[in-house]
Amino acid sequence: MHPRFTTAFSALPAALQAAIQPLLDSADFKGVLRPQDVAHLKQETGLDDDALALALLPIAACCAVATVSNFNVGAISRGVSGHWYFGANMEFEHTPLQQTVHAEQSAITHAWLNGEEKLDAITVNYTPCGHCRQFMNELNSGTAIRISLPGRAVSTLGDYLPDAFGPADLNITERLLTPINHGFPLQGEALQQAAIDAANQSHAPYSHSFSGVALRSQSGKIFSGRYAENAAFNPSLPPLQAALIMMNMSNEALNTVQQAVLAECENSTLRQQDATQSTLAALGCEDFSLTLVSKTSV
Repeated sequence: MHPRFTTAFSALPAALQAAIQPLLDSADFKGVLRPQDVAHLKQETGLDDDALALALLPIAACCAVATVSNFNVGAISRGVSGHWYFGANMEFEHTPLQQTVHAEQSAITHAWLNGEEKLDAITVNYTPCGHCRQFMNELNSGTAIRISLPGRAVSTLGDYLPDAFGPADLNITERLLTPINHGFPLQGEALQQAAIDAANQSHAPYSHSFSGVALRSQSGKIFSGRYAENAAFNPSLPPLQAALIMMNMSNEALNTVQQAVLAECENSTLRQQDATQSTLAALGCEDFSLTLVSKTSV
């Protein structure tokens, strides 16, 4: 078991401890519960979906990187596929607060990058802030997505975000989590190809500034992330943060990034380069390169 889970694990009810320990002890555990895992945990604990997700929030919150606030938030997104995805807030010292990741963004992006195509519910240990409510409104689940909080009845995003502003107000039909491919040809070595592949699947229907990031960690593993744009703009999630979410959920320290590639469109309205490079530098990574892509690339 990764040491960051130890304290929260020891406080779980005995039945849940016994049921989840084999998962946490697995070297392959990356904060994802498969449908069969969820079914087993429910059978062993007698908890239903909502109660089980609430009981697991302390484990999700252990994934927080709260170096500025020291305030850990955990979230679990539940896909229509039956998979559950952990998420947690992430902060980066020596960078602007705008670079932080909220727990709900983490859990949603974790699902998206694992191929989940629609979410049924989000469970979180604190009330979603306005930023996160707006971020969730970009999803193809719409305002019908269920939100579960400790000590409260399950409600919908529509209850938390009445009279919402979203993609439909801008005549945008594309929604976050719906699969898409922008058709940029892959080129270069493995890390560059991973960044371009991420840009191909990025969600940027407002600016069309598609972008993706790929990171190589000290372990040699590659983690990629896609840009997730929002109708209200500010809740948009940069591609670097998406890649860091995946790295964090794989229990790898963020200061072990050795090499990074950003792929973004030529002639884009928006640029991720400066913010990406400065945040990577704060994490100790100086080996950064930019790849400009277009549908006519060779």
